Amino acid sequence: MSNPIEQAYALAKERYAALGVDVDAALQKLATIPISLHCWQGDDVGGFEDPGRGLSGGIMTTGNYPGKARTADELRQDLDMAYSLIPGTHRLNLHAIYLETDQKVPRNEIQPEHFAGWVDWAKANHHGVDFNPTCFSHPLADDGFTLAHPDAGIRQFWIEHCMASREIGAYFGRELGSTAVTNVWIPDGYKDTPVDRLGPRQRLQDALDQVFAKPLDPTHNLDAVECKLFGIGSESYVVGSHEFYLGYASSRQKLLCLDAGHFHPTETIADKISAVLLYVPELLLHVSRGVRWDSDHVVTLTDELQAIMQELVRGNFLGRTHIGLDFFDASINRVAAWTIGTRNALRALLMALLEPIDQLRTLEAAGDFTARLALLEALKGLPFGAVWDQYCQQQNVPVGYAFMDEIRGYEKKVLANR
Repeated sequence: MSNPIEQAYALAKERYAALGVDVDAALQKLATIPISLHCWQGDDVGGFEDPGRGLSGGIMTTGNYPGKARTADELRQDLDMAYSLIPGTHRLNLHAIYLETDQKVPRNEIQPEHFAGWVDWAKANHHGVDFNPTCFSHPLADDGFTLAHPDAGIRQFWIEHCMASREIGAYFGRELGSTAVTNVWIPDGYKDTPVDRLGPRQRLQDALDQVFAKPLDPTHNLDAVECKLFGIGSESYVVGSHEFYLGYASSRQKLLCLDAGHFHPTETIADKISAVLLYVPELLLHVSRGVRWDSDHVVTLTDELQAIMQELVRGNFLGRTHIGLDFFDASINRVAAWTIGTRNALRALLMALLEPIDQLRTLEAAGDFTARLALLEALKGLPFGAVWDQYCQQQNVPVGYAFMDEIRGYEKKVLANR
């Protein structure tokens, strides 16, 4: 006799099949979609370049939950634990400050060799790796400016750092046989209202053109630029605004990164997806949860998260979108934060894949908005949870809340000893 999970799944399949939804096909599709987990959740964005230095450049982590990773090996160990609790095969999003070296290396001189340990780990565990220059937490970024800095020498330092980061992204793509997305985000901006809004943006445009001047094989590396509305220390003016980077990405045909925590708290990025994909080749998403300000909370199964994933599926945009996570919470178990956030992103994707999209489109095209609304609301009561449980069982990861038993055991055995 089948177990309760399989029994519930069989009944759920019947309910969805009545609406023309192939549940098995949805699960097969979900298994092909990777999420890029962000390394910085595991150590509070500290990195290994200069562990004693505090965060700066608009970055702040709150909380002091015990057991954070102190070395690359500990961080990889924690990541392994998180991946073991998440269904599917996923990627890693790595920042430049997570290099491994016996001596301090200036950021504009980082080389692929400083990330060889990450390549070996990724190969052994079948992970693709994405990359980011680190334009914060550095003496040359303490005044809040990097690529748009008025000092040409400081600006050149950051240009060279971003150029080196692109080469490392290409190294990951080449070595792992999986294209890396190298994403440029800078904190540049003013706390109070500036007089000259144009000058910094002119400098940033020129700096980015220098960063991207060297062509790289797109099968190894794709370039992305990330916008922001406001941040810590840049409350009144951000050089790299949404309008700036949308114009830059569309004119240079780069990927545009939309971070769910980088806009007004009442503004969702879901509506932006179909608009910007008319003009840029691909999207990078940093899925996060802003709370009142750019606080990057752990992703929960909110209406906003569901709207983002629905837009990707309804618009057939999954093939042009790279999904990554971006939050850092030091107030709770860090492995649990990864696990909860990633599982929620996947749950939202599954909910979107289970929509009877053809039927919904037909109703909308016919102008039957009443039936469209009724069907969308009816979907909210269908047994989605039974399908998710079956997917977790198929992927040999804990079902439901059971992953917390594994995390508590790991905390006692590993994290408590740090």
